Amino acid sequence: MSTLDASRAELALLVLYLNKAEARDKICRAIQYGSKFLSDGQPGTAQNVDKSTSLARKVFRLLKFVNGLHTLISPTPQETPLPLVLLGKSKDALTSMFLFLDQFVWLSRTGVYQNKERAELIGRISLFCWTGSLVCTTLVEVGELGRLSESMMKLEKELKNSNKYENEQYQAKLKKSNERTIALVKAGIDIVVAVGLLQLAPNKVTPRVTGAFGFVSSLISCYQLLPAPVKSKTS
Repeated sequence: MSTLDASRAELALLVLYLNKAEARDKICRAIQYGSKFLSDGQPGTAQNVDKSTSLARKVFRLLKFVNGLHTLISPTPQETPLPLVLLGKSKDALTSMFLFLDQFVWLSRTGVYQNKERAELIGRISLFCWTGSLVCTTLVEVGELGRLSESMMKLEKELKNSNKYENEQYQAKLKKSNERTIALVKAGIDIVVAVGLLQLAPNKVTPRVTGAFGFVSSLISCYQLLPAPVKSKTS
């Protein structure tokens, strides 16, 4: 593959990535929390960027609660333990509720919904729903990682006379384990962000801390959405 062909392939991946509404949302999220970190809650240009980007992100999430509802009613693998199924469904329900209520916050900020006090209450309830979904996500990922670890150990015993890293089944489980570990770390970071947005610990989780954790979480989300690289063809 020539240098020009390689550049075209990389640009095609970039276009594919940026065409995703979810990817644009996470890039805006990184800008939002990066600005929150810089402003530290003080008035100025950084805070203006934080507020304007936060409002812009809500447009990307319009009607997105339908995705959560679809996942909620979708069947789960039969081998999944009941506690993990219930936690997963709870996460989907809470995420859908958060995204649904968040639309009223957007309507309030644009001036369509005039009841400011009720909008603030709805916004706070939506953040608690998001926090609950993050807690459920954390528990689900811990449980799934435990199941993966157990199955990998069993497979290692079966492959004790061969290189486990050359086994496709083991590689698939290892990849899944890495993905779930990243998701677990991200959920833990986002819980801190939620605590900061709800001001549950204002002395410890300041706007700067919230911004820093939110920025790192956004970068992880951007990484998770990266498309698979194109393999170069060799003659």
